[in-house]
Amino acid sequence: MAPVGPADKKNNNLPVWGNEKTMNLNNLILTNILSSPYFKVNLYKLKTYHEVVDEIYYNVQHLEPWEKGSRKTSGQTGMCGGVRGVGAGGIVSTAFCILYKLFTLKLTRKQVNGLMTHCDSPYIRALGFMYLRFTQPPGDLIDWYEPYFDDEEELDVKAGGGQTMTIGEMLRHFLTGSLSHLGI
Repeated sequence: MAPVGPADKKNNNLPVWGNEKTMNLNNLILTNILSSPYFKVNLYKLKTYHEVVDEIYYNVQHLEPWEKGSRKTSGQTGMCGGVRGVGAGGIVSTAFCILYKLFTLKLTRKQVNGLMTHCDSPYIRALGFMYLRFTQPPGDLIDWYEPYFDDEEELDVKAGGGQTMTIGEMLRHFLTGSLSHLGI
């Protein structure tokens, strides 16, 4: 059986650490999610965990917060140069819209474990790990992630392709902050 994460393993509740309204997301990303027609129309119709998992399977192709080519950052400098999520928005990605939809469902430990161990798509798994990255205390992430450090399943994290890595590599990057250019 998959690990259920730190703390009380008998308790299926998974409290949110940090901001319980924003999911600790960058304000620009969250604003774009909440105003996205995809989030407001398509995802609004999905009411269950299983419906959202199916949506991930059919529609998530990368993990970046923005769709390729949708951010206009030319002419911006410094912190507004586009790499820190500050400045002009773009078309927020399917992955981040669904990530926030999962947050609105208030996932349980069992549901998060179901995402992390899902066998149909590495993107279903990745969104489970991202959910933890944004909702759990940083000190608890190692307990959640460590059993998967040697996981060799591959996925492409970059919009438009070109940055393939294993689940294990992705998790180590989550812990070191070296995917911050992806908003993760």
